Amino acid sequence: MTATLYVCTTCRAGEVLEDDAPRPGAMLHDALTAVGAPEGVEIVGVKCLSACKQGAAVALCEPGKWTYVYGRLTNDDAPDILAGAAAYAATPDGLVPWRERPLVFRKQSLARVPPFNMPVEALT
Repeated sequence: MTATLYVCTTCRAGEVLEDDAPRPGAMLHDALTAVGAPEGVEIVGVKCLSACKQGAAVALCEPGKWTYVYGRLTNDDAPDILAGAAAYAATPDGLVPWRERPLVFRKQSLARVPPFNMPVEALT
């Protein structure tokens, strides 16, 4: 399977911008795609992740794995985002040990969502 790194391309990152101004989320998407996706990861731009006050934001998911949403990201974070996505893709369940995550993934996580197929008993 392939992990998907969704990048909010409409994200203003909390900035007041003119309608035609480049969006920080779109610039982050460009920075990530310029470096290129690591093996096992696909980068996909999306119109909104509803993390407007915490942008620029990305979400990392794969069927059967935990999903993560990260925010307050910049173009400078692109290498760490891609390293974190590669580590995520290499796991069977999406759970990368905390100390093995890039700092930006340790400090700027907004949400962790269980796999849709996970039994409720496993969540408690």
